[in-house]
Amino acid sequence: MNLLFPLAALVAASLAACGGSDEAEPSVASVRLIGEQTISNSLQVDATLVGGLSGIDYDRASNTWYLVSDDRSDNNPARYYTARLDYSQSSFTAVQVQTAVSLKQANGSTYPNRTAGGLVVDPESLRVDPLNNSLWWTSEGDRSLGLDPFVAQMGKDGKLLATLPLPSLFKMNPTENKGSRNNGTFEGLSFAPDGQSLWVAMEAPVYEDGPLPTPTTPAVTRFTRYDRSGTVLGQYAYALDAIPAAPATGKNADNGVPEILAINGHQLLVLERAGVQGADNNYKNYVRLYEVDTDGASNINGVAALVGASYTPLKKRLVQDMNSLGLAKVDNLEGMAWGPLLANGRRSLVLVSDNNFNAASQITQFLAFEVLPK
Repeated sequence: MNLLFPLAALVAASLAACGGSDEAEPSVASVRLIGEQTISNSLQVDATLVGGLSGIDYDRASNTWYLVSDDRSDNNPARYYTARLDYSQSSFTAVQVQTAVSLKQANGSTYPNRTAGGLVVDPESLRVDPLNNSLWWTSEGDRSLGLDPFVAQMGKDGKLLATLPLPSLFKMNPTENKGSRNNGTFEGLSFAPDGQSLWVAMEAPVYEDGPLPTPTTPAVTRFTRYDRSGTVLGQYAYALDAIPAAPATGKNADNGVPEILAINGHQLLVLERAGVQGADNNYKNYVRLYEVDTDGASNINGVAALVGASYTPLKKRLVQDMNSLGLAKVDNLEGMAWGPLLANGRRSLVLVSDNNFNAASQITQFLAFEVLPK
């Protein structure tokens, strides 16, 4: 399908992007925690269970927050929520989840679950289109079902409008160890500030780029920049940390990228999140916020495998270790978005956690930050 947007919106966005020569580009030096809110694991909105919140974005025009659930239609049909978040420079006072909207296929039907057959989706990130106010979202696919990951555009009614073409490297291969790994694909999505391109982040390495990270070895994954029609403009290697701690004997651990967020034309914020399973089967989360810069990094578009290749990865700087904030719990933080400007004119940043519908040991956690520029 073609990705169309109004010419007037394009012109307006282009003009907005053209500030005066003395206007400094947005930057992030550090972040300051404003506050934390949680919502009940049993919260119901429009007869759906609120949970699995893996993506978040904010629409300034309507003062509306959008939250996407990664429910694969197991509890309720795949959906997004609208919400209101109340915070200021000094406090974070409330989260109100307001409405639920089902994600819909091109024929208007909701997406099925795994037992029903058909196109099963695993929504992970959601963004408001800065040019035409539609919504874009990612699905991770399913290797066992032979379902590829994808990036989709939908209306506010949830109905599919278009999908981006998928580079062959990211296709799922159910029978061979090539292409995307299961549950390690399109987790991160962000529009560039001018709305003319968008970034998509792989959570984990494709098989061709080497093994997953371990507690002793790092790994590498890919960030891809597309134009609005899906043409690849550039692709860059992101160096994943080694897993920060070892799991209990016989237990699991992982580390990957759940979200990205464009700061300006060449820098991104990157959430990196590790989960380490203890002897009680519960996971401890280690979450770090990084800044990366494409300046000086190799464009690896067309490089079939990074193993043995010569390249320069994205330059990476730690902005905030979430485990050093003194919070009682750092949950499975997966969503990240710019919020409204604060009273002092600075940007705000919000993170949200995916509770995996695990009421016994996880929470849905919202963190609001003030962004301190360079």
